[in-house]
Amino acid sequence: MTTIPRPGAKPVNPHFSSGPCAKRPGWTVTALEGAFVGRSHRSKPGKAKLAEAITLTREVLGVPADYRIGIVPASDTGAVEMALWSLLGARPVDMLAWESFGEGWVTDVVKQLKLDARIIKAPYGELPDLTSVDTKTRDVVFTWNGTTSGVRVPNADWIAADREGLAICDATSAAFAQDLDWPKLDVVTFSWQKALGGEAAHGILVLSPRAVERLLTYKPAWPLPKIFRMTSGGKLIEGIFVGETINTPSMLAVEDYLDTLGWAKRLGGLKPLIARADANAKAIADWVAKTPWVDFLAKDPAIQSNTSVCLVITDKDLSPEASADVAKKIVSLVEKEGAGFDFGSYRDAPAGLRIWCGATVEAADVALLTQWIDWAYAEAKAALPKAA
Repeated sequence: MTTIPRPGAKPVNPHFSSGPCAKRPGWTVTALEGAFVGRSHRSKPGKAKLAEAITLTREVLGVPADYRIGIVPASDTGAVEMALWSLLGARPVDMLAWESFGEGWVTDVVKQLKLDARIIKAPYGELPDLTSVDTKTRDVVFTWNGTTSGVRVPNADWIAADREGLAICDATSAAFAQDLDWPKLDVVTFSWQKALGGEAAHGILVLSPRAVERLLTYKPAWPLPKIFRMTSGGKLIEGIFVGETINTPSMLAVEDYLDTLGWAKRLGGLKPLIARADANAKAIADWVAKTPWVDFLAKDPAIQSNTSVCLVITDKDLSPEASADVAKKIVSLVEKEGAGFDFGSYRDAPAGLRIWCGATVEAADVALLTQWIDWAYAEAKAALPKAA
């Protein structure tokens, strides 16, 4: 096999992890200088910081004015769990799963809550039949963007506008990079550590008026841990949605989130963020189009993610085992050179590569990464035993 010279230039920011994700361009630790540390988050200035985070989230994402936004513990996982344990059980539910995180929510609903659930699945790289989902009379739980499969729903047209159930959406790798159809969504969750590259620990829970009505009129059959409770005495705990968080937040993480939101606002908001992610994903697509040994895990361009871009090795000279070995060696070789970090496929996903292309990444860095992947592929394949 022909060797490829080691590339000369490296990405300015070689971080391509799908969570925690790359920091915004130009970020330094000085962005945290205004952090409200050493003081109570329940003080007036502390609550003001948290309220500002909620306000900027609404502004950048275009969340409707009558939707409530709360800062909750335990990242996106905590936000999803709050929604599932607090809202489900009033109606039958359709659970959609086409990658590991959707499978995790299925486990919660079926094995923990033991609900009347219909499981609608698809393998990695595909979407289930969305037309089979009953959003008219049943609740539905789904991920907008499958972080571990690189597959996203193309739109929300399949969700009934006159639905009686709730549409509960884990949007953690879609928010700030894809256009969420708010009128079709009743619960939306995401974490600070994903698309804007914030620090972990906290999640966002967005509730439509219909979701709030469910909270006020339905009481689950199971006891709710204190950390999940959003009502008290039959009324909504409004403080959650104005900056009075359920548990103690990291004010360093809050400051970092404010910094990233400020950067997004200076860019012009959601549309420029989407455009940046699209440009990054296009850099991958252009490389894939001219590279015979690699392809998208998701074959249909209409459902390919522009954030968690998942790739598989398609070299017909390699067995599946050899392909998996080459993928691991590519990541190892590129990381050893300091040209790209944390871009291997998720542990439960098909072997391959997963490159984060969200808005905090630069397209020029993505293009440089592909050059290093080309070099590493040639090196890894050449090192395989001849029998491979």
